[in-house]
Amino acid sequence: MKSIFGYILAAVIVVGSVACSVVNDAIKSGDPQYAYEQALMLYEDEKWDQASSLFEACRHIYMGTPREDSLTFYNARCKFKRHDWEEASTQLDTYRRKFSRSPFIEEAEGMYALCHYYMSPPPEYDQTMTTQAIIAITEFMSRYPESEHNTEFNDMLTELTGRLMKKSYLNAYTYYKVGRYKSAIVAFKNAMKRYPESPYTEEMMYYQTVSAYRLAENSVESKQQDRYLAMLDNYYSFIAEYPDSKHVKELARMAKDARNFLDKHQNTNE
Repeated sequence: MKSIFGYILAAVIVVGSVACSVVNDAIKSGDPQYAYEQALMLYEDEKWDQASSLFEACRHIYMGTPREDSLTFYNARCKFKRHDWEEASTQLDTYRRKFSRSPFIEEAEGMYALCHYYMSPPPEYDQTMTTQAIIAITEFMSRYPESEHNTEFNDMLTELTGRLMKKSYLNAYTYYKVGRYKSAIVAFKNAMKRYPESPYTEEMMYYQTVSAYRLAENSVESKQQDRYLAMLDNYYSFIAEYPDSKHVKELARMAKDARNFLDKHQNTNE
């Protein structure tokens, strides 16, 4: 056992380039029990890199034994403490599936959820990780309703949902910005339907109305009447919701143009 363990430790030190006398002593000893004890000491001293190196070396020796549970958890927590969120989340996910009855399981699942929260990017970027973070946090709160961390997790859910709201708004606004008004109208409508409590609702209704106006304005004549009518529907909905908005005067001018067009063509048709 010692010879195999010495080989594993040598491989770890080459790959990780660990410069720590404690780790070196453990390697030279060839004794897994001693290495594990030194790993725990480093862990307690918050020497996360060095502790993780020794836990990694011990892992193969203690696989399938009662010690595998705690060793695996401590190693994953070292990664978490080092802010290596991706590796920590991978190890914690493996851990929670394998050791679902461990005394460490609640803390492991809490850290797993936090890893996803910390990996969630700003709203300008892809929000796949944000969605995964919401799922992980929601699952944790469902499993541990009495957890002392749930107030903090609730705040995180609010923040993460806010990112999704902003991303939804930004996606729709991009269509508006590049002049794809028909797509913008659909995207703004879907965003408001999905997030009725969005703080961006006023701006989305405004841009939806402007998009409807510009779509009508740039349409072939055969489609203009229906599209100006749709623009007016959006306009009336907006002023009903936000009568004091800074956008009211601008939209009123557009609505006047729409009514003038409709009046003119109604008189022509008569």
